[in-house]
Amino acid sequence: MTARRHLAALAAAGAVFLVLIALGVWQVQRLAWKTDLIARVDARVAAQPVPAPGPADWAGLTGEGAEYRRVTVTGRYAPDSDVLVQAVTERGAGFWVMTPFVTDQDWVLLVNRGFVAADRRDDRPLPAGPQTVTGLLRLSQPGGAFLRANDPPAGRWYSRDTQAIAASLGLPQVAPYFIDADRTGEHQPIGGLTVVAFRNHHLSYALTWFAMAGGLVVLTAYALRR
Repeated sequence: MTARRHLAALAAAGAVFLVLIALGVWQVQRLAWKTDLIARVDARVAAQPVPAPGPADWAGLTGEGAEYRRVTVTGRYAPDSDVLVQAVTERGAGFWVMTPFVTDQDWVLLVNRGFVAADRRDDRPLPAGPQTVTGLLRLSQPGGAFLRANDPPAGRWYSRDTQAIAASLGLPQVAPYFIDADRTGEHQPIGGLTVVAFRNHHLSYALTWFAMAGGLVVLTAYALRR
């Protein structure tokens, strides 16, 4: 009976050990993926801007391939069409100012012109005439924020959902992305506040799983010896 118990304990410990090792290896793989992603995003942010993708390229846009790419576009802002999306930045609570932009090629995208403080939400002058906008490409953020759904009829926005914003403004087809515009001064809206940062704790997670696997081996050996 004792031998059977020992075998059962060894089998259980072996199964748990394999699971812990698999989790550690998975975190190592995630570490490699995250490190590569950070390197690619850093390269995009530092690169020279390229023309913003037009309708022919929209279907192929993905987060890994396009997010945070520096782009530029020329056209005009649509008047009287700002949408304010709630935001919290290094400058406090306020709103992102999302404005439709009609390009010289007659397609439309949304531009995040920047941040306005909550107590100065009406201070957001719109540049008139032809404009060139340069900034970071960001994919649409559908749905809303955590536990806070966008409410278009009430004008309450918690995420930069390009399709929903366009529909609320009665706009035709718009790009599935928006541009976080660069800062052009200290006037409102204040651009260039995009936070480009990724949590990367995969190495510590991997070491934790491997340490638990090693601890299990030690405890199992100790128990069997006793």
